[in-house]
Amino acid sequence: MTIDRRALGFGDSERAVYAADPWTTRGRLYPEDDSPTRSDFQRDRDRIVHTTAFRRLKHKTQVFIAQDGDHYRTRLTHTIEVAQIARALARALKLDEDLAEGVALVHDFGHTPFGHTGEDALHEVLLPYGGFDHNAQSLRIVTKLERRYAEFDGINLTWESLEGLVKHNGPLLTPDGVGTRGPVPQPILDYCELHDLELATYASLEAQVAAIADDIAYNTHDIDDGLRSGYLTFDMLEEIPFLAGLMAEVRARYPHLEPSRFTHEIMRRQITRMVEDVIGVAQQRLSILRPESAADIRAADRVIATFSDAMAETDRQIKAMLFKRIYRNPDIMRIRAGAAQIVTDLFGAYMASPKEMQSHYWVDHIAGLADAPKARHVGDYLAGMTDTYAISAHRRLFDHTPDLR
Repeated sequence: MTIDRRALGFGDSERAVYAADPWTTRGRLYPEDDSPTRSDFQRDRDRIVHTTAFRRLKHKTQVFIAQDGDHYRTRLTHTIEVAQIARALARALKLDEDLAEGVALVHDFGHTPFGHTGEDALHEVLLPYGGFDHNAQSLRIVTKLERRYAEFDGINLTWESLEGLVKHNGPLLTPDGVGTRGPVPQPILDYCELHDLELATYASLEAQVAAIADDIAYNTHDIDDGLRSGYLTFDMLEEIPFLAGLMAEVRARYPHLEPSRFTHEIMRRQITRMVEDVIGVAQQRLSILRPESAADIRAADRVIATFSDAMAETDRQIKAMLFKRIYRNPDIMRIRAGAAQIVTDLFGAYMASPKEMQSHYWVDHIAGLADAPKARHVGDYLAGMTDTYAISAHRRLFDHTPDLR
């Protein structure tokens, strides 16, 4: 069957000059033939969705563990919400929507079971061996740990997708080579020796909208889940002027709305206002910069897709409320302590006896390794676990497993 590529709907005419161009990508570490029906960024997005790592997000904690109820966000539902917002921002700014969506879909691949608690615990036990960073782990997954192709490890994403994964929160190095947020994790440095991701520059605007979409998504859905759980109340939201204004707006229009609909009306307005704020700031900064290519975005001296000063202050206030009322709530802290114990116990058990990693690819090989490389393999195994698998594994190896309820 012959395909007329000229008749396919890639939407080329809609992209701005500063958008990433899928037809002139910097390529893949392992060269591949082009697809007659999909751009390279479409192929990246599709590969990400078909990974084992993507499926595992379904049973990884966002804030509330799965045992708390079916309606709370998981890493997977959070990721889908981020991708939706990223794609909306990309369309508004005439960017490549597939690249923005792909970066959003892959951005949390490296997260451990039990959310940031698991990451902190794994970082602590891996400190003697270089520590743990979920962003670096995401890179390891898509360049090494996924094993789906006959000719290479990983999923061989384009340079632009990998750049977005690594640098969506900004440059990792200053122009003189100093880490912007401390030392750059070794896995990222190692990969850049093979495929330089230019750590001292900003990422594409597509990656930038994926990063700010992450903030918008979790600021909103953590409030929603907080209200559902009872850790937050509407009175608490009144303490933040931006949220108080949204609630007043909803009450004025719908004075007798039941709480569940009232919550949704607040949340949808919050997302809309934040998205519109980012679009306005990005348009203003683009009008000043006047970029003529994606390279001009990377070479800029500031982020383009971000909040205004006023919205950034609102963002700070929301995060402070979420930390105080939810993340540091005594009930949540008790659960976090139990989750950290599970990760710490499993790391010790697998280091002492690698054969306990029953489904790990390299169990026989790991047993003979020195502690540092063995610890990294154990870290890979633990980071890939879902909450449910980690709890099950702990119950198999230990007499008592913490109750995470």
